[in-house]
Amino acid sequence: MTSSNRSPLADRDTSSDSIRPRAAYIHVPFCAHRCGYCDFTLIAGRDDLVGDYLRALKQEIERLGPRHIAPLDSLFFGGGTPTHPAPAELRELFRIVGQHFQTSSATEISVEANPLDLTDEKIEILASAGVNRISLGVQSFSRDALKLMERDHTPEAIVDVMHRLRRAISNISLDLIFGIPGQTLEDWESTLRQAIALEPQHLSTYGLTFEQGTAFWTRRERGQLMNVDEELEREQYALAMELLKREGFEQYEISNFARPGYQCRHNHVYWSGSEYWAFGPGAARYQDGRRETNLRSVLGWLGRIERGESPVADTEELAPEHRARELIYLSLRRNAGLDRLEFHKRTGFDLDTMCAEALRRQIELGMLEDDGQAIRLSAAGRFVADRVVLEFL
Repeated sequence: MTSSNRSPLADRDTSSDSIRPRAAYIHVPFCAHRCGYCDFTLIAGRDDLVGDYLRALKQEIERLGPRHIAPLDSLFFGGGTPTHPAPAELRELFRIVGQHFQTSSATEISVEANPLDLTDEKIEILASAGVNRISLGVQSFSRDALKLMERDHTPEAIVDVMHRLRRAISNISLDLIFGIPGQTLEDWESTLRQAIALEPQHLSTYGLTFEQGTAFWTRRERGQLMNVDEELEREQYALAMELLKREGFEQYEISNFARPGYQCRHNHVYWSGSEYWAFGPGAARYQDGRRETNLRSVLGWLGRIERGESPVADTEELAPEHRARELIYLSLRRNAGLDRLEFHKRTGFDLDTMCAEALRRQIELGMLEDDGQAIRLSAAGRFVADRVVLEFL
């Protein structure tokens, strides 16, 4: 991996729509507060910088982005909290992005949202901008868990915002977290059932991780927090898979469940190894086998763009075999797994030749299923997915 202040994409001929990514990610780094478990790229309590961010975002897209492009298949606003800026700033965000990217009625336009941000005015702004999918950061329906994770909403606020959202945007996903200190299996089941009762189209369930540099990491080091017992966390994940399947949700990826026809299109872009644009601090774009990652520091990203420099902090050119192995890693996250013929067509490599020993070992251990056409994680393999996929890197 190399570091550079100049982006190779800036000088690339991108005049042909055929080589352009059909997905784009916009990172909005603002939050009212950094939650104790969060290690995402964000800045809290600095709403005075939103105007500077919007001007810099416009400059970055003009420098690195497309000039003429067919309508996107997917446009995703993540954070941070994209719904945190004031209404006028939110309108300006959509105006800037809309100037540079074409969308159509078929484009999936997703926005991550915090329940308390979604006033009726902001919901109207989102709907008017063409947003047709909301990913709501619910995390839990337990008051104790919400307090521990420093979330600013209540279970009642979640119910209220869901009812108001439904009037304008029908495709809603709820993010939930299990493995929270003090969370019992019964607590987790209650959260799942309350989420299901709100009839979302999509649910994401994530096991809590303690990331170095976060407040949770520090509190654990001091003995103030403890990881949930590994067996309990396994039971919580198993319960999610069992209950959501029974309620009509299809698990299509390790952490994601959807009603038929509502799988997140943007997520599939990542897991299929497809190309995508990305803009904003900490954002990573992928094109022509090259990955570029922007500087994570919001102030550093702003400074570079204001000085006319590239915001790219790291560039990685993936060799053909590296790209092939990464495709295995990404594809195994999906329940559909990896098709041998498709893998050979996209990479030029034979899966069984490249990964003979890893395949044999993981199949014997019961972590992988192999029907001759495709390989996929078994039910047991999903519990230790990270361990399994590392065998192929």
